[in-house]
Amino acid sequence: MSYLEYNVKHTPTGLRKIFYLNWPVAILLATVSGAGFLMLYSVAGGSFSPWAEPQMKRFAAGFALMIFVAMVPIWFWRSLSGMAYLVTLLLLVAVELFGTVGMGAQRWIDLGFMRLQPSELMKITLVMLLAAYYDWLPAKKTSRPLWVLIPVVIIIVPVMLVLRQPDLGTSILLLAAGGGLMFLAGVHWAYFAAVIASGIGLVTAVFQSRGTTWQLIKDYQFRRIDTFLDPSSDPLGAGYHITQSKIALGSGGWTGRGFMQGTQSRLNFLPEKHTDFIFTTLAEEFGFVGAISLLGLYTLIILFCVWSALLNKDRFSSLLILGIALNFFLFFAVNMSMVMGLAPVVGVPLPLVSFGGSAMLVLMLAFGLMQSAHVHRPR
Repeated sequence: MSYLEYNVKHTPTGLRKIFYLNWPVAILLATVSGAGFLMLYSVAGGSFSPWAEPQMKRFAAGFALMIFVAMVPIWFWRSLSGMAYLVTLLLLVAVELFGTVGMGAQRWIDLGFMRLQPSELMKITLVMLLAAYYDWLPAKKTSRPLWVLIPVVIIIVPVMLVLRQPDLGTSILLLAAGGGLMFLAGVHWAYFAAVIASGIGLVTAVFQSRGTTWQLIKDYQFRRIDTFLDPSSDPLGAGYHITQSKIALGSGGWTGRGFMQGTQSRLNFLPEKHTDFIFTTLAEEFGFVGAISLLGLYTLIILFCVWSALLNKDRFSSLLILGIALNFFLFFAVNMSMVMGLAPVVGVPLPLVSFGGSAMLVLMLAFGLMQSAHVHRPR
């Protein structure tokens, strides 16, 4: 019996697939999203509008999308990997040509019923293509220079397009997720050592370029770095966000001020309280206990994904699941580090908790792919 015949014979069919879903992950996703609904209700002053109600509808649509994607065999999604990447790349070019501008950045395409952010979709299609590439590539060629160069180009092209929007946070996430998947696929550590050394050189060049005609990043991005290094240098200007965030985090104490009792968010001291800085609202209202509980839920999602990847005998499926888990980890790790002052403010939302349409739907699409790989694994 061939490997494909074994797959087909031992893969569940029809409605039986529902029972083979990774239900712990699905329940954890719903639990985290529920915490997000509560926070959006709180920051709106005890109202489901304008944030909680749309977010609940998006999650419902996203959960249905996850189930639908999970029911489709994983080898179908593998066959679409290249096309999905190219379409998303074209969408990034479309953003450059006629994208919608918001808050000084051109990152969205207005579809009428929603604003699509193609850079969010690229986080998934990039992982899909890299997983398919390393599934196709013989293991002995993984670390050969030519075969390392190809995925590097696959990663760098969208990173450069996203940087032009400008969106430094998403660019860093794409670079980290792509590089992380290359490492998981077995690329030799020496390449990563060279990249780290080059990164140190690039950071030096960025600081050296400040104020010159060849300045490498925008002025507001330099201000974010300055604020990260010394928030007190401009507490009412560039340092305002992180200063208020730290006040909210500290005022929560061990158990918090209580639901809807946070002063920083209720009195509008905390900017972007429904998006990038929503974690500080949670920490102020529910304290250290609430913050560590949310982190625990995120950790459980990662662990169940890794468990699913280890059980899977298909290389594409394993790499896809690990890539999705890595993306998810980077999402919440960067956001939490940012609002606690451990990393510069780069505009990365908290997954499933921050208000946002594209991020929610794309994340549920990603977990749909993870579920498809889990359901259709050889048994």
